[in-house]
Amino acid sequence: MDRLRLTPKGQYFWPLLLTVFLTDCATKAVAERSLAPAHVPHEVLGDVVRFTLAYNTGAAMSLSLGEHSRVLLVVVSTLALAGLGMWYRRLHPEAISTGMALALIAAGAAGNLWDRLRTHRGVVDFIDVGLGDWRFYIFNVGDVAITIGAVWLAVLLSRPQPLDG
Repeated sequence: MDRLRLTPKGQYFWPLLLTVFLTDCATKAVAERSLAPAHVPHEVLGDVVRFTLAYNTGAAMSLSLGEHSRVLLVVVSTLALAGLGMWYRRLHPEAISTGMALALIAAGAAGNLWDRLRTHRGVVDFIDVGLGDWRFYIFNVGDVAITIGAVWLAVLLSRPQPLDG
């Protein structure tokens, strides 16, 4: 029974990862059902925040990697998730903040990977932010999680580490 007990980092990592992953998948499913057809904006907060269904077959911010983008991104995402998993396993059991940052990144990456695996259309994006004709890239909950996790991790890694000994 002791083997099933979570470490302090695991008590935060797993619930956060599952919550963000499931939220990402659920919001994408709702977006696909209620925002079709694609590229038709639906105002949420005036013109500043809109929901606009889009499918991204490329990498971040729709960067295209050619005709083999899907396969390449599935491989890269899978390797990235494996790397995050190895990093998590090597963390000290009390490294809660780092574990939570990794959970956010992993959840977002897993959600986007799931989209790439389930359909050839690409990753479902729907959050459309901007002012007038200036629009940011359309993104999803998983992208937000990746961004927050990456910034959080960068802050944690930039802090001075205590010397052992």
